[in-house]
Amino acid sequence: FKFVVSWATKDMGKMLGGEEEKDPDAAKKEEERQEALRQQEEERKAKHARMEAEREKVRQTIRDKYGLKKKEEKEAEEKAAMEQACEGSLTRPKKAIPRGCGDDDEEDEESILDTVLKFLPGPLQDMFKK
Repeated sequence: FKFVVSWATKDMGKMLGGEEEKDPDAAKKEEERQEALRQQEEERKAKHARMEAEREKVRQTIRDKYGLKKKEEKEAEEKAAMEQACEGSLTRPKKAIPRGCGDDDEEDEESILDTVLKFLPGPLQDMFKK
């Protein structure tokens, strides 16, 4: 019975914020664990770097085979072309307006109506033109 009481009081002391028994090697073990985690992370990063290098080699062979360019190269060429076009201009270049946007809508509607009228018989064409 005395053993149970001493065990209960020992745990009660821990629950109430008392001092826990410290392992003398705990700090050393924690340091070794942290070092192992750092080493695993470095190995993982090195592995991923190797895999990415291999993937880039494959990508480059495909680019060479089919005459493709990297996105960065395309963007650089487009930017250079835009700058060359703007050299003598004081304003920025106008962007292309997609079809169906802007003032051209009325003309498109008229041309569609004219197209439909071509397929109607003569008297109906006269009715719609008025």
